[in-house]
Amino acid sequence: MRSYTIGQAARLLSVSSDTVRRWADGGRIPTERDEGGKRLIKGADLAAFSVALAAEGNSGEGEEAAYTTARNAFPGIITAVKLGDVAAQVEVQAGPHRLVSLLTREAVEELGLVVGMEAVARVKATNVHIDRA
Repeated sequence: MRSYTIGQAARLLSVSSDTVRRWADGGRIPTERDEGGKRLIKGADLAAFSVALAAEGNSGEGEEAAYTTARNAFPGIITAVKLGDVAAQVEVQAGPHRLVSLLTREAVEELGLVVGMEAVARVKATNVHIDRA
């Protein structure tokens, strides 16, 4: 399972590193230390926190949400993967946005998509495409 630094988590949550540190210090998001003493957040913990944060209706304790016209790309974290015999459903939490993509099981397996993994959801018309980050 992938882990994220405070800075990486901040970018995925669209908040400052200081905000993520305050959340970690306050016990809102669990962290662990690596061999060098750097704080890390497990991918599954970050995925769960991003969903809870979006449900609260804010993205960062008074911080302005980032707006972009970057070709409909939504960087975020995979929060759910549901596999069927042929099809699959992948959910990505990108800041306050929850995006759901329906794709083949084969594509999910080839990309190695799992909960807690960083991904980019690209939206074109009514389709959501998932790029492995």
